[in-house]
Amino acid sequence: MSLPALDNLVRIGQLKAEPRNAAEARRMLAMARTRLEDARLVNLSIEGRFTSAYNAAHAAALTAASLAWLSQRKPIHRVPVPHASLNWPAPRWRVLDAAHQKRNLAEYEGFLEVDESAITELCDLAGSLIAEVSKMLE
Repeated sequence: MSLPALDNLVRIGQLKAEPRNAAEARRMLAMARTRLEDARLVNLSIEGRFTSAYNAAHAAALTAASLAWLSQRKPIHRVPVPHASLNWPAPRWRVLDAAHQKRNLAEYEGFLEVDESAITELCDLAGSLIAEVSKMLE
């Protein structure tokens, strides 16, 4: 997503422009790591593990987006994170988008159908995302 497109989201109230905040970015990544650890706990329900994996990926993606832009922009509503945050190939983003769609079905319609392999894939992707965003903070 281009900077003008991001500025448009600020103008229409979907994002809020704020100064860049490295301390907040570190806190978000710490939360992402905790959520990822939760997602890997086999004694949690599969729904709880999916939600934790999704939240780990979402927190890391929001952090990547805030670090990639000239200033931080926080979503007013839960909007998908733009692809421009990292130079990941489309298939990696599609996994996150599919998880986002499943999360929405679970939250708004009470329907969640996931299996162990989907959670493993999402955990692996969230772990990669956290590692790459951590490098952005260095």
